[in-house]
Amino acid sequence: MTDLGAVAWPPAPIRTDRLVLRGSEARDRTAFIELFASPEVGAYLGGPRPRAELDRAVPEVPGRRPGLFVVDLDGTMIGVITLDRRDAERPGHVRPDAGETELGYMFLPQAWGRGYAAEACVAALDWFTDTLPGEPVVLCTQTANDRSMRLAAKLGFIEVERFEEYGAEQWFGVRS
Repeated sequence: MTDLGAVAWPPAPIRTDRLVLRGSEARDRTAFIELFASPEVGAYLGGPRPRAELDRAVPEVPGRRPGLFVVDLDGTMIGVITLDRRDAERPGHVRPDAGETELGYMFLPQAWGRGYAAEACVAALDWFTDTLPGEPVVLCTQTANDRSMRLAAKLGFIEVERFEEYGAEQWFGVRS
């Protein structure tokens, strides 16, 4: 996230019933590579990246930046949650000057279908609301991504608009 103000990053780990949201560590590198190389994960995100390219490009401690939470299950990374400022040049905004925070999530396929994404997103959104009250949070996903569309609804996002981007219809919503 480009603008956390005085918020220290990473925050203290956030614990849910089953998960821990924390900052990235060196032990997460292999899981980051798996995440970005996965054809299933990349299906609605422009496709998987070549593993050899990732092996060269991914730093020793990947994803170490404000706004990125590693989602940890029993000491192992299963996905990431991001809270980033939405680029003002992209379509889809709820503020006239843009600058909204956008929720993103990616999980390894073996973690799908168990409610981990909803549990982690709720925890990250609760943290964000407590940390930066009144800030809108938006979400954008391909309409073809049924899982992501269901998660957006479960998290309380309301459709604002649809548009074409990256060669596909996009659903854009704001958290109610």
